[in-house]
Amino acid sequence: MNQASSLRIVFAGTPDFAAAHLQALLTDNSFHHSIVAVYSQPDRPSGRGKKLTPGPVKRLALDRGIDVYQPLNFKQAGASEQLAELAPDLMIVVAYGLLLPQSVLDIPRLGCINVHASLLPRWRGAAPIQRAVEAGDAQTGVTIMQMDRGLDTGAMLAKAHCDIGPQCTSAELFETLAQIGAPALIDTVDQLATGNATPEAQDDSLSNYAAKISKQEAAIDWSQHAVVIERKIRAFNPSPIASASLGGERIKIWRATVADGEGEAGTIIAADKRELVVACGRGSLSLQQLQLPGGKAMDIAALMNSKAALFTIGRQFELTEPRNEV
Repeated sequence: MNQASSLRIVFAGTPDFAAAHLQALLTDNSFHHSIVAVYSQPDRPSGRGKKLTPGPVKRLALDRGIDVYQPLNFKQAGASEQLAELAPDLMIVVAYGLLLPQSVLDIPRLGCINVHASLLPRWRGAAPIQRAVEAGDAQTGVTIMQMDRGLDTGAMLAKAHCDIGPQCTSAELFETLAQIGAPALIDTVDQLATGNATPEAQDDSLSNYAAKISKQEAAIDWSQHAVVIERKIRAFNPSPIASASLGGERIKIWRATVADGEGEAGTIIAADKRELVVACGRGSLSLQQLQLPGGKAMDIAALMNSKAALFTIGRQFELTEPRNEV
C-alpha cells in the first residue's frame, strides 16, 4: 500500500449536515490532511428581523480560523481563479447548494468528491433523505462519489449503509447519516491520497430523482392511504412539516401513526387524551404531536387539556386536491 501524503483540501458545504462532516475532518486524529479553505453559500436572512446570518459550515470554519469564500456562483468574475490560487489537491463537497461547472471540477489535482445522502443511484437530487422516507425505503445510506458534470451521476468510491426504522423521521435520519458519512469520507480521502480508490460506475437505470421539497407538498391529502400520509409526515419533519386545515386553523402535524378505524376521509373518528384518530381514504391515522398557529409542538395529551373543543368527533379536516401516491 502506498504511503499517504498530506493533501491540500478545500471543503464546500453550507448546512448542519455538511458541518458535521467538516467537524469530523477537523477533529479526527487519523485525518492528517489540511483544510486550506472553506466555500459556503452567501449568508441568508434569518429570524424575525431578517438579519443576514452565516450558515453552520461558515461559523465552524471561522471558529477554527479557516478562510471562507462565498461566491454567488462560479460564473462570478474571479471565482474560479480564486479557487485555483488555493492549489487544492482535492475538493470535498457536502450539501453545498451550488452547481460546480466542469472548469471548477477540473481544478483540484484529484478532482472533486461529494458526500451524497443516498445509496446511489437510488436517489439523485436535492432531497434524497426525505424522498427515501416518503417512499417507504427500508434502507438508505451515504455514497462518496467522484463528481462529474451530471446530477449525482459520478463514479462511486464508498458506501455506508443504515436502516430506516418504521417511525424514523427525516430529522433523525439526517443525524444518523452524518454519523456514518464522516468515517466513510475520511477513509475515502486516504484511499485517494494513496492511489488506492476503486471507482464504480452507477447503473443509471436504477436511479430516481429526489426533487426539492416544496411547501405545497406538505398539505395533507386525506383521501390518500393512511400509510402514504404517515410516511409524508415523517419525511417532512423537520421541514416543511406536514399540515392540514381544521375550522380555518392551519395545524402542523409532527408525528402520527397508522391506526385502526374507517370513516369519511379527513373526519375525526376518535378523540381523547390518549389519541386523536382521523380517517383517511383508506385506513386512519392517530395524530401524536401537533402544533397550532402561534404555539409550539405539543403531544396530544397536553393539547387536549386546553384545546379539546377543536378536536371533537365528527369534525372534518379540509381535503386538498388529490395527488399521486408514492
